[in-house]
Amino acid sequence: MTDKPVKVVCYSGHPYAERPASLIWQGIEHRVKQIEKEWQEPGARLFQVRSEDGGLFILSYNERGDEWSAFELTKG
Repeated sequence: MTDKPVKVVCYSGHPYAERPASLIWQGIEHRVKQIEKEWQEPGARLFQVRSEDGGLFILSYNERGDEWSAFELTKG
């Protein structure tokens, strides 16, 4: 399974993409209940998030392309 482009609403303080708040996945808005893990790789910020409906997603912000992608680990 590959990452898919996705729209993410996020809180941005000093760095952009500091904390995701919600994402639109397959036409449905999923509000982020908890950020379970976050890490950085060259050129990307990644977050493992749990949505309010129980879904588990990996969100990746590509700094160079200025775009988000998502991978659904479990459905909510």
